[in-house]
Amino acid sequence: MGRSGRGALERAEQWYSSRAAEDDRLDLAVVEQATGEYVGEVVLNELHADNRSCSFRIALVGPRAFGRGYGTEATRLVLAHAFEIVGVHRVELEVFAFNPRARHVYEQVGFVHDGTKRQALHWQGAWVDTQVLAVLAGDWSRHRGFPRFRE
Repeated sequence: MGRSGRGALERAEQWYSSRAAEDDRLDLAVVEQATGEYVGEVVLNELHADNRSCSFRIALVGPRAFGRGYGTEATRLVLAHAFEIVGVHRVELEVFAFNPRARHVYEQVGFVHDGTKRQALHWQGAWVDTQVLAVLAGDWSRHRGFPRFRE
């Protein structure tokens, strides 16, 4: 691992260790197993205990982490935690229309399009739609992150 990768992992470890005091979120680092290199983060946040729902987001460090399956695997793992350990009923996310690659990954693990927030983001001089996707506990129990193979 290069010097910058080591520094990024150390900074990430410091940040994630400070998150333990938060009871409405779970912030986790995504680390490449073979090298221990930090490649991004996955977050469950905005937990609403009465509704048993939360939001999801993931961010990878950039092109060196894209297309290698990190996002798909991390998403499946954190959804398994949310549904099977925490016991949430609904996990939702928002993805901008200019990010079809991310939407494809989300749908690949079982998120379903719930609706569109039209022109919700002003980005580089243009209005962009936001897609709202969600996965429900019943969906998860049927496919466990592999909807194309289990339904």
